[in-house]
Amino acid sequence: MGKAQIDEVNVEIAIVLGRSMIPMQQLLRMGRGAVIPLETSETDKVWILANNHPIARGDVIVQNERIAVSVTDAADVYDYYAQE
Repeated sequence: MGKAQIDEVNVEIAIVLGRSMIPMQQLLRMGRGAVIPLETSETDKVWILANNHPIARGDVIVQNERIAVSVTDAADVYDYYAQE
């Protein structure tokens, strides 16, 4: 695969801040402004996913009213799926 072909490949990046398990009935009752508590703290590292596959861990950074993620570690796929 040449460089030109690689430049045409799109990768979807997603950041997972945390997870929560709630009953479906509670989810269906939620409306605008509802708060879903996450099983994480503000100092926990986030998961960075590429095409829905964990590739790295990172820290959330706020810069001039924008949110970014700083990559800090490689992801351990087994840790990611063990949390489900």
